[in-house]
Amino acid sequence: MPIPLLDLKRQYIAIKDKLDKAVLRVFEHGHFILGPEVAELEKKIAKTCGVKYGVGVASGTDALLLSLRAAGIGPGDEVITSDFSFFASAGVISRLGANPVFVDIDIDTYNLDPAQLERAITPKTRAIMPVYLFGQLMDMDPLMRVAQEHNLIVIEDAAQAIGATYKGCRAGSIGHLGCFSFYPSKNLGGAGDGGMVVTDSDNYHELLSILRVHGANPKYYHKIIGYNSRLSTLQAAVLLVKLDYLEDWTEKRRSHAKVYDAAFKGTAIKTPVAKDYSYHIYNQYTLAIENRDELVTALKEKNIGYDIYYPIPFHLQECFRSLGYRKGDFPVTEKISSMVISLPIYPELTVAEQEEVIETVKAVSA
Repeated sequence: MPIPLLDLKRQYIAIKDKLDKAVLRVFEHGHFILGPEVAELEKKIAKTCGVKYGVGVASGTDALLLSLRAAGIGPGDEVITSDFSFFASAGVISRLGANPVFVDIDIDTYNLDPAQLERAITPKTRAIMPVYLFGQLMDMDPLMRVAQEHNLIVIEDAAQAIGATYKGCRAGSIGHLGCFSFYPSKNLGGAGDGGMVVTDSDNYHELLSILRVHGANPKYYHKIIGYNSRLSTLQAAVLLVKLDYLEDWTEKRRSHAKVYDAAFKGTAIKTPVAKDYSYHIYNQYTLAIENRDELVTALKEKNIGYDIYYPIPFHLQECFRSLGYRKGDFPVTEKISSMVISLPIYPELTVAEQEEVIETVKAVSA
């Protein structure tokens, strides 16, 4: 039987009645745009993160984009971010006319290496956007020290890290703005696109709330040009149901990760490194292996789902060629991007399925 990388049908079946009722309630009250479920979700996510405000937006990408706009990032500015992430992390910077400045990654966590930050700062640097890849925060203390010394804004790309912590602090609560994605594959995923920005700042909260409705305040009066970027009430209704299960689902992912870790110990496989300072939520279980192509072939033969996050670093993407980076500029990222592969780790994964995944992987790594 095929083993998918992610099986959202199993999740739906387990909570079908609650999800169906939540969606039907939205149809019954008819407030599809910024309805009461959106406000309720914003409050609950903010409370979960330990901050004052949440602002629901149309996607995780828009969460990043609107945060940059709220922070005043524009043409000619530079924003430092990781060289290794989903495209949105860098794309949103360029969309505002600013320049992304890439930094190599830590060999263990695959997050931005804080030791590389100082050399990336120039007089044009306005912000740092750390990415919490695969569900683990980077080492934030040194990053925040650098940001404070240089008066830089910190925008946390926590798209893959809702519920993860750093020294007890929740993702999204450390910097000036925190950004989440509710894309269906996330630990807290909707039935389509969705995102949220969290912040303790009254000013950022007000500005984000205006930016997501075309810059209008009040309606039809526009002092600034904004975006059509509102979290759907239907999505908020779905997410409110799922939020109650998030901690349990995360613990199941962490349990699956421990099984993988133990099974691959002593092999040539590099398993995820969960740092002592972090609570890792395993949005993905990503290992690194020299003979990745051989493993891909084996997984395909067994109908086992996998994905490669991410095969090409930002500095080698064709669209960023004008930035002047060359192959060899970020050796750790280049090495890791050629080795990583992610395995099924969703909460509903069965013992038998995980054993088959392990058997297939170990046969290639022996």
